[in-house]
Amino acid sequence: MSPRPHKKRKARRILATAAGLATVGALVAALPAMAGQDKGNGHQKPNTVDVQLLSFNDLHGNLEAPTGSAANVTEKLADGTTKTSPAGGIEYLATSLRNARKGNEYSITAAGGDMVGASPLLSGLFHDEPTIEALNKIDLDVTTVGNHEFDEGATELARLQNGGCHPTEGCYQKGRKFKGADFPYLAANVTSEKTGKPVLKPYTVWKKNGVKIGFIGVTLEGTPNVVTAEGVKGLKFHDEIETVNKYAKELDRQGVKSIVALIHEGGAPASTAYNYDCDSPGAGDGISGPIVDIAKGISPKVDALVTGHTHQAYACTIPDPSGNPRLVTSASSFGKLYTDTTLTYDRRTNDIVRTSVKSANHIVSRDQAKAKDMTTLIEDWNKLAAPIAGAPQGFISADINGRGATTEETPLGDVIADAQLAGTAPADKGGAQIAFMNPGGIRADLVYTASGKEGDGVVTYGEAFTVQPFTNMMNVLDLTGAQLITALQQQVSGPNAATPKYLQVSNGFTYTLDLRKTGADRVLTDSVKLNGEAIDPAKTYRVAMNEFLGGGGDGFTVFAQGKNKLVGPSDLDLFNAYLAANSSAQAPLAPPAANRITILK
Repeated sequence: MSPRPHKKRKARRILATAAGLATVGALVAALPAMAGQDKGNGHQKPNTVDVQLLSFNDLHGNLEAPTGSAANVTEKLADGTTKTSPAGGIEYLATSLRNARKGNEYSITAAGGDMVGASPLLSGLFHDEPTIEALNKIDLDVTTVGNHEFDEGATELARLQNGGCHPTEGCYQKGRKFKGADFPYLAANVTSEKTGKPVLKPYTVWKKNGVKIGFIGVTLEGTPNVVTAEGVKGLKFHDEIETVNKYAKELDRQGVKSIVALIHEGGAPASTAYNYDCDSPGAGDGISGPIVDIAKGISPKVDALVTGHTHQAYACTIPDPSGNPRLVTSASSFGKLYTDTTLTYDRRTNDIVRTSVKSANHIVSRDQAKAKDMTTLIEDWNKLAAPIAGAPQGFISADINGRGATTEETPLGDVIADAQLAGTAPADKGGAQIAFMNPGGIRADLVYTASGKEGDGVVTYGEAFTVQPFTNMMNVLDLTGAQLITALQQQVSGPNAATPKYLQVSNGFTYTLDLRKTGADRVLTDSVKLNGEAIDPAKTYRVAMNEFLGGGGDGFTVFAQGKNKLVGPSDLDLFNAYLAANSSAQAPLAPPAANRITILK
């Protein structure tokens, strides 16, 4: 990957200069000085050059500025207090990046995955073509795949890379064919089961004026646990450390000594403030999570790690296997932040001077001018989406928080579970008695303040879609009471022990979690009840959930053992139907109390 064609090679310049020298001796005497000259201008070339690396992650197709709590960035102030402010939106992100590049001759823009998927309606309705077009316009140089790039499968991901109209919906605008991404998507640790080869390029090399920096891209090995089975069909996902180390060796053999790993896996800093010092009291002491062990295992040949997935903000130095500090960054989500990193490149060694690496996250402020080309892009796609996006679905009396809630059980999670139960409870629809919703599938809040011209308290189709963008089909399964209890235990044990995934439950289902205990013991089995009656381990219950959970996603393997499966409508259809049936302008839906799960801490 090169910003512009290379100029004539150095050897040819030396020969041209030699023609003007009187003797071979004069040529020999001149060579040391010439070795330090810049190309074609006779100026002394510095031994080092600063390369700017701008990065962001987890955009998730948020072209319009995010709303509600999902829009907020927390900042730690000098006096120790914090403040929150709304940020993000592609119009502002484009302006921020373009301003940051000014005065930087060597500038690269890279991303840490999940650029698309779980997207608001403006992008998701068009299978994320609008987001790819926007990323082309902001001059993204490279990104790794994230887990959400596989939401619609490898074939659709290849279309986003290579272009072409959607196979079933065709082209969205007459006479306009989707061109695909101008930047490479990297997928080093995702291989085809048939060929054993990566489904996309494993790495790329950015080049300019003799400066070469390699980028290796991987997603989390556990992607099959967080994507529908259909989305990862025919694919294998490999260990992040082993894969990065393999390709770091390959790049090193090619003479590429400066390497950045783009890793769609992340960590959790001790503070949510974007400018928190996660190197206090020592390097990497203020961060935990999967990225810590990954960083400690990746070869010292790699000079920096751009990460994502956890939607957190950090710029830490975690020691590499040799004990030397190495930069690890993440820029929150939804385009609310970008990271500006200075990589000092040594022309003599072709490597990064680690001790000179500097990095910081910056807020994508909404106090700056919008990028006009992004505004035009949003307006053009909104015209196509408007007939669907603005249709009212229901009414709410106040914000109903989901993604932005701070509690394990969320008000919006309860609403969604109730909607799924209502839609699958009739005997001819599955006869469901209980419904479970995975927390990761709730992508936003329902916000009372109008997002357009619909009026306060009106929930539009676009807003409902933003909350539930996957349109997963509903499953109704037979599960025993013992399996139900196992499912509750899997929330807080096994692969979910370190980072619990609290299922949202429908009305009438109650239980107690004691977080003072560990593992499966956190679930007090005697407390698990349906409509006040204790769950019978030997009894069979009809349970509704989306197809992601029904396939054992998020570590809930017991759900995949369910029998007598009935496939119903999509989760979004049931959500909209519930809003229509249970709210009106005169009697809007109020946020539920979120008191079905008792939490002991």
